[in-house]
Amino acid sequence: MKSSPPGPIEPGSTIGILGGGQLGRMTAMAAARLGYRCHIYTDEHDSPASQVAATTTVAPYTDAAALTAFARSVAVVTFEFENIPEATAAIIEPLAPLRPGRNCLVIAQDRLNEKAFLNGIGVATAPYRRAADAMELAQAIDDIGRPAVLKTARFGYDGKGQVMIGANTDLQAAWAAMSGSNGAQIGVLEGFVEFDREISVIVARAPDGSCQAFDPVENRHTNHILDTTIAPAAITDEMGYKAVATARHIAEALDLVGLLTVEMFVTRDNTLLVNELAPRPHNSGHWTLDGCITSQFEQFVRAICGLPLGSAARHSNAVMKNLLGDDVLRWREILAEPGAKLHLYGKSEPRPGRKMGHVTRLSPRK
Repeated sequence: MKSSPPGPIEPGSTIGILGGGQLGRMTAMAAARLGYRCHIYTDEHDSPASQVAATTTVAPYTDAAALTAFARSVAVVTFEFENIPEATAAIIEPLAPLRPGRNCLVIAQDRLNEKAFLNGIGVATAPYRRAADAMELAQAIDDIGRPAVLKTARFGYDGKGQVMIGANTDLQAAWAAMSGSNGAQIGVLEGFVEFDREISVIVARAPDGSCQAFDPVENRHTNHILDTTIAPAAITDEMGYKAVATARHIAEALDLVGLLTVEMFVTRDNTLLVNELAPRPHNSGHWTLDGCITSQFEQFVRAICGLPLGSAARHSNAVMKNLLGDDVLRWREILAEPGAKLHLYGKSEPRPGRKMGHVTRLSPRK
């Protein structure tokens, strides 16, 4: 007989967040509105999340003593990025509930684990092969064909560690570009997908197994970095139902408690392929702060604390635009624009490609 989930973590308690970036910042702000305090654990000084949190610990993610003290000071621990060491999660799990759990981290932070898991539960992905060196890459190319995309198995994001392989690409050069100074990295070769559009679905899952999913949205990238999210995605109702059902299926198979973002390709022959998972809030969900009854960040807090999930209903159409690098210098112009909702992340130094904030523009729901 399955045991019932533990009771809710009551307002007034402290939530521990691993990571100090803008996702942690917006989570802490949502938590405060529900009466929670947040304790940020990060290896960076003056992080965006620490600026709005009650407490911050600045220490390496390998510092066992600091992690132990952190875990003992909070009622629950979560993370705002998935590239923390598994050993970090192993230290925390015996001391405080970790939501989502270590298994979600192990799967989501390694593309090989992720694709094997997805295929194992009947979810389609692009064809892929493992490659440990340039020789294995050549064999993988024989299996997959060209064009293809070579990616690092771990620690790649926003296009980092990714190389497009075309008809005339030199494989030794491609391997060197992917692996950089770490020649021991494992790569994943993925078949190139001719897609009509890229979409994502964010689903929240509570300890009792209840789920709420936000509407599928379309994502458009510039230089491999998310530039614009359009809500809702211009897809058929049937495709939308399938995308949401796929996201819920994955969350349930992971036994996830928290938030899961599922990035997907809608192909030109109208099939759905899952690209990546992120067991946390996601850039493509920022529009929910202004366009939904419950934002992804409030939903995240509700899920990890065992509260009833809020309505994920969209009350407006929305277009979310990232402010990358010097885009943030337009803040006065954006504030003067009627209907524009500006969100800045408290980062002091604009750099090319750095996410400094976002702006959301709403229109009536159709």
